[in-house]
Amino acid sequence: MDHDRFMRAIESIDRAHCEDPNQELWEGCVYPKELLYSQRMTAWLQQLQPDAPEALRLAARAQHLRRWMVARGDYPATREGYLKWRSRLYGFHAEQAESLLRLAGYDGDTIAVVKKIVAKRGLKRDPEVQLIEDVACLVFLEHYFPAFAGGQDEDKLIGIVRKTWLKMSEVARAQALELKLPETLQVIVVKALTPEGPLPPQ
Repeated sequence: MDHDRFMRAIESIDRAHCEDPNQELWEGCVYPKELLYSQRMTAWLQQLQPDAPEALRLAARAQHLRRWMVARGDYPATREGYLKWRSRLYGFHAEQAESLLRLAGYDGDTIAVVKKIVAKRGLKRDPEVQLIEDVACLVFLEHYFPAFAGGQDEDKLIGIVRKTWLKMSEVARAQALELKLPETLQVIVVKALTPEGPLPPQ
């Protein structure tokens, strides 16, 4: 790995994250929301695969690159609208990653791998794409699910856990069971993983 080139790319990606107008308070400090998200992605990737190859490390950092520029409100408030928005995001993040990686001096082969991972092409079939999906699910469960859960209907939360579980590999599921979630959410997880009734469609 060309360390200087890698660091140029990471710094470029982080500068883009710092443009995020949305902020998040974490441990007494205020961060641009997507910068903090990308750091959490990097941390979980390091935990799951400490020797992850360069393209995976870049893809983890670029997972939500300039996400705020594709507003959910620009799409209908329906499931179909949500799916169209999410599909557009995958392509958008990949395009943004390609632009920054080219400026950092990366070749076409590395860029193609990063774009494939960020766009989630081959999910459940490609081990690299699945690994970053595992990372994203663990980041969600550890850092965003507790805040989201406040005031939500229990059945809705159970459904979310089940859908998230379906996305993860067995390795990631084992890690998820070790998370120190609030007791109320631990109960939700237990109920979600109890085989009572059909799981939601993937």
